[in-house]
Amino acid sequence: MMRSLYSGVSGLKNHQTRMDVVGNNISNVNTTGFKSSRVTFSDTLSQTLSGASAPTENRGGTNPKQIGLGSATSSIDTLFTDGSVQSTGVNTDLCLSGNGLFIVKDGNLSYYTRNGNFKFDKQGYYVNSDGLKVQGWSATTPGEAVSTNGQPSEICIPAGKTMAAAATKVATFSKNLDAAEPRIKSMSVTYVDGTTADVPAGTTVAVEVGKDFDAGAGAKKVASISLKMTDGTTTTETSGAFKLNNSKPKTTIATIYDSLGNAHNVTIYMTKTKVDSNTGNQWTISLDPAGSAKQTITESDGTTTTVTMNDTVLQFDVNGGLTTGSGTAVLTLTNGAGTGQSVNMTFDDVTQYAGSSTAFATTDGNAAGTLKSVSIDSSGVITGTYTNGLNVQEAQVAIAQFNNASGLTKTGNSLYTESNNSGTPNIGTISDLGCTVTPSSLEMSNVDMASELTDMIVTQRGYQSNSKIITVSDELLETLINMKR
Repeated sequence: MMRSLYSGVSGLKNHQTRMDVVGNNISNVNTTGFKSSRVTFSDTLSQTLSGASAPTENRGGTNPKQIGLGSATSSIDTLFTDGSVQSTGVNTDLCLSGNGLFIVKDGNLSYYTRNGNFKFDKQGYYVNSDGLKVQGWSATTPGEAVSTNGQPSEICIPAGKTMAAAATKVATFSKNLDAAEPRIKSMSVTYVDGTTADVPAGTTVAVEVGKDFDAGAGAKKVASISLKMTDGTTTTETSGAFKLNNSKPKTTIATIYDSLGNAHNVTIYMTKTKVDSNTGNQWTISLDPAGSAKQTITESDGTTTTVTMNDTVLQFDVNGGLTTGSGTAVLTLTNGAGTGQSVNMTFDDVTQYAGSSTAFATTDGNAAGTLKSVSIDSSGVITGTYTNGLNVQEAQVAIAQFNNASGLTKTGNSLYTESNNSGTPNIGTISDLGCTVTPSSLEMSNVDMASELTDMIVTQRGYQSNSKIITVSDELLETLINMKR
């Protein structure tokens, strides 16, 4: 039989395979996360009629005489280029870009996918459209960042998840105290009877509006206080307590939660009390500028909260850096929460430079809350927003990276499994493996319709040409057979 007949047959088979691949690509042009494939051909073993001969002194060399025996399908490659990003508005959808795949599990079987069409099921598991559980790391300590050490597992964030109340343990102060804050140079008081008096220069106690003060002619209730500052300005105060040579107190609010999650707003007074060009300035942190070291708060439910804290001196160096200073506030509660609650006051992040006084306190602890919504950021961290106003990291999505992603085995449903030539998965976070994720979006198919339609035409012509080889070879054989007639 003629060799060309078999070459044509092999060409038909290979172009049929190529058409099958092109058809599959076009069929999946709108499949989320689909990766297109391509077919490459190679020639088969050639029949050698005569081998090559080397040149001699009298005659040149000759090339081998070989007749090819057709073509073969060399490979069908999966092209792992990124598809375009399509926004969906669904906050649980993820579009992964880069060399990585999401990990989903069916029991103990691991699968890999680029289809980020995920959602939460009724039990709170983060799953794909077929119910396979998305793998990642879950938070172990409420309020802290997710630890990505260890192997990932399924992510579960039940709807209506609750957060227990936590008592405040630490109040952290930060930002700046104004080094140029003026101090009180002199004071005069106006009593409720309309008389006035100057505060003696050597007075070391606080003068408080609404309290009795003896300026040398007997104690009477103070209605207002006139202050002359070191920068030359004067003010009249109708509330508060003030001391000579100190600045007017700056205030900030520290919100402290008790063991039941009730919030207590404690007023913190910050007063510049000493100026020294050799050792640096001093500020005093107190609960009461009058010096009682105590503050009583009347809560909205009618209960009272007593807060005590000894005055705390903050020593700054001449460069504005804090050298010493810390304090402890103790809350005595009457609302049923644990009493004698201690809160450490830390001032390590406070500076003292010329400018505005912006120092404020942030506290730990929280009221009880219920999960209201979840969101996912570009690094795959799932954050829960609770009704108490806190945003807490709940979990982080894991991805796998293969040395040869094209070597993965397709199993249908946009899933892949590990093969002998894909390599083992390198599992890590999205950012650690150099990938990015676009939340509320899906990755579209990477099928290029223009290329596929062009390939379809080329494949069709190739198929037709190979069919002509078979037809012509058949006619030649028919002529040969007819020679016997």
